[in-house]
Amino acid sequence: MAATTPQDAWLRTAIAALTAQGPESIPQDPAPVEGPHRNRSSDAVDHETLTRAELELIFDAQAASRHLDVVARELQASGDGFYTIGSSGHESNAAIAYALRPTDPALLHYRSGGFYAARASQVTGSTPIRDVLQGLMALADEPIAGGRHKVFGRRELNIIPQTSTVASHLPRAVGLAVALPRAHRTARRHPELQAPSWPNDAIVVCSFGDASANHSTATGAINTALNTAYRGLPVPILFVCEDNGYGISVPTPAGWIEHAYGSRPGLEYLSCDGTDVEEVFASAARAAEIVRSRRRPVFLHLRCVRFGAHAGSDAEIAYRTQSAIEADYARDPLLGTARALVDHGVEPPAVLQRYQHQRDLVDQELARLRGSRRLASAEEVMGPIAPRHPGRVAERAADLAMGPELGEHRTLAESINATLGTILDCEPRAMIFGEDVGVKGGVYGITRGLARRYGGARVFDAILDEQSILGLALGAGLAGMLPIPEVQYLAYLHNAIDQLRGEAATQQFFSRGRYRNPMVLRVPGLSYQKGFGGHFHNDNGLASLRDIPGLVVGCPSAGDDAAAMLRTLVAAALVDGTVSVLLEPIALYHRRDLYSSGDGGWLSLDHGQAASIGRGRVRRSGSDLTMITFGNGVPMCLQAARRLAAAGIEAAVLDLRWLAPLPVEDILAAARATDRVLVVDETRHSGGVGEGVITALVEADFAGRVARLSSHDSFIPLGAAAEHVLINVEEIEKAAQHLVASSRINARRVRH
Repeated sequence: MAATTPQDAWLRTAIAALTAQGPESIPQDPAPVEGPHRNRSSDAVDHETLTRAELELIFDAQAASRHLDVVARELQASGDGFYTIGSSGHESNAAIAYALRPTDPALLHYRSGGFYAARASQVTGSTPIRDVLQGLMALADEPIAGGRHKVFGRRELNIIPQTSTVASHLPRAVGLAVALPRAHRTARRHPELQAPSWPNDAIVVCSFGDASANHSTATGAINTALNTAYRGLPVPILFVCEDNGYGISVPTPAGWIEHAYGSRPGLEYLSCDGTDVEEVFASAARAAEIVRSRRRPVFLHLRCVRFGAHAGSDAEIAYRTQSAIEADYARDPLLGTARALVDHGVEPPAVLQRYQHQRDLVDQELARLRGSRRLASAEEVMGPIAPRHPGRVAERAADLAMGPELGEHRTLAESINATLGTILDCEPRAMIFGEDVGVKGGVYGITRGLARRYGGARVFDAILDEQSILGLALGAGLAGMLPIPEVQYLAYLHNAIDQLRGEAATQQFFSRGRYRNPMVLRVPGLSYQKGFGGHFHNDNGLASLRDIPGLVVGCPSAGDDAAAMLRTLVAAALVDGTVSVLLEPIALYHRRDLYSSGDGGWLSLDHGQAASIGRGRVRRSGSDLTMITFGNGVPMCLQAARRLAAAGIEAAVLDLRWLAPLPVEDILAAARATDRVLVVDETRHSGGVGEGVITALVEADFAGRVARLSSHDSFIPLGAAAEHVLINVEEIEKAAQHLVASSRINARRVRH
């Protein structure tokens, strides 16, 4: 077959010109190995040189990956393919795969095609060429994402799908490495639980590029791994930095990766030349042995090149000279493996035949796949995002009821604390962690006493890095644990929102539910703290949470709902793999009274009930108008309703409770009951929760009158100045009076 790219033509010519270095350089093959890969022990690798049979398998994987990259560009040109970020030049990562076990979980960079194909060669029945082609063509039968995105992933290969943009998968990888030993300990202590999918001595491998190594997500994740290992905890992770010298068009300074990571205390650093397959394998085998035996992080620096630019849309000639591009041809990892094969007695024509055979296999598979089905509807696309089984969730939530502690009147804070304790009692996989949640019990005392009662392995302080807190939760969920992390304030969550948006919420979407990372994230937030705050501690911006597909966001205003909602979210995590956020109004944590000092009107009883996701709660009945609100707005609306009643206006109050998904059915029922709706929204006017409520009314053709009261588009200032930009009871009362009066005037006009 004619060459399809200049680099391909050069490679074929270079392979044909190879000559053996002499018989003394050819190691003798040992006795036949077990199956397609050597069964490596947990204590040491069998050897640090490759046999001819192993080199042939690695070369086949490299060649398959290279041809798939070429075909990706051809498919794009014909309109049949949709993804062109390739692995060309990085294929020495195939030798890294071969130095590991197929049972080691892998979270891969998008240039790890060689690794994927080599891992597949270790697992009988795998179809790597078909898998990748289906991903490139967005075909519905692709085995992991089902045509939703091109990712490297397959359950049978223990490759967890990742978008791997700017190292966003590193916190999850570190979290998995930290959580996996804990998950095995938990399973040993509780035989009724399912053991983790990966062996007790498995190591986590995570690959990424040199440009991504500069991102705060990568530096934070690696720092967290070192910090955790420094504390004496096992962190069996192998970081693989595939350094091709470029981030799209931006060059990485020569020597930077070694300078940045080569002398970090606690981080073993190994480097290898990606053109030398034997060196790559030996370095990777050594790295894996260190991680597996010492349970400590290792950084493997793979020096490689990039062929074909960043992607099909990247004109490399715009920032590199042609001579510089062609100079890299000599560093082709396939040429290095071909040279090793020739040194082992394989004639160059036979090597070329192997290379061409992989292209033939790609073409044959492509011919079979043409015309295959793609996703056909929005329902099919969205199917894996957020499975819901409310009946099973309610049953599971009932198992988490508080039993002997029922009947106590509690504040919001006390109810959350008691419910967390019951969850830890009932669910051995539950683990609570975050900033200050351990011995101190949190800034507001919500987790007070739990660490002493349940031990530091189940309730503990995390490193002060929100990305790493969520990364630990992501990894713990993958390992089969039930993570209940806390981010200390809502404003702090924005430092790590991509861990929710790009990683947590997409896991089931990109794996058709084959992998999931359930979690219940607790976030103290909203405004109205007295004598404390400023915008970082009083944050009322929720737009970044409400538009994440599948994410459940709950906001309890009182203790009974907090207990019911927390149990429901834990049950949904266990049953459906749900990723959720429980937004806890700080100003209501310790509130006891509703209307007057000492009335105890905001204390509540936990009746052991669940709170169905997406269902609101009527807090007060009325016939003249309905106030729809949540969080701090609930007690304010109840206070306003009492004042309105004294003036002859009966107002109903609907507590949304769930901000995503909104309780649309309850919104419509409450609105139609009075035909007048006042949306009382403590979040900002632009992007606030009220926008969603009004949209739901409009889309349902609600014919009544609607008004909205919201806070100003402002950050929250310090002290009493906050009162100028937040809504209050007086404003709610006036808005309600105006809505009722104006609707009555309009009604009289219609009659006359």
